[in-house]
Amino acid sequence: MMQPRRNIRKQHKAMRRLTGMTSRGATIAFGKYGVKATTSGYVTARQIESARRAITRHIKRGGKVWIRIFPDKPITKKPLEVRQGKGKGSIDHWAAVVNPGRILFELEGVSEELARAAFRLAAAKLPVKIVFVTETVM
Repeated sequence: MMQPRRNIRKQHKAMRRLTGMTSRGATIAFGKYGVKATTSGYVTARQIESARRAITRHIKRGGKVWIRIFPDKPITKKPLEVRQGKGKGSIDHWAAVVNPGRILFELEGVSEELARAAFRLAAAKLPVKIVFVTETVM
């Protein structure tokens, strides 16, 4: 699973909603096909890995896959049946913050039908709604 190499301090939980379109990572940069998020949310490292496995197994390791998001936000959790207080809990897992418009995965080297089917399987593993996009030729 993906996580930062160096130790990152625990972050405050944002007291605002995940609103607004993304400003970076909104266009296809590496592959020919991609999936773009249409809703916002946190995507955990386990969900990213599960979607990646679904894509690579469906294309039978034929094409090349790029993961355009990285889980760098530490999510903390206190143990069960522990009283409140005594500080913030330890890091439980890592998540990536996803806003609408963000490209999550890119793919090339396969047909469009195969890419659509692979991304449909990946969409079932992700907590955000996604839409299939293709590279625009200028």
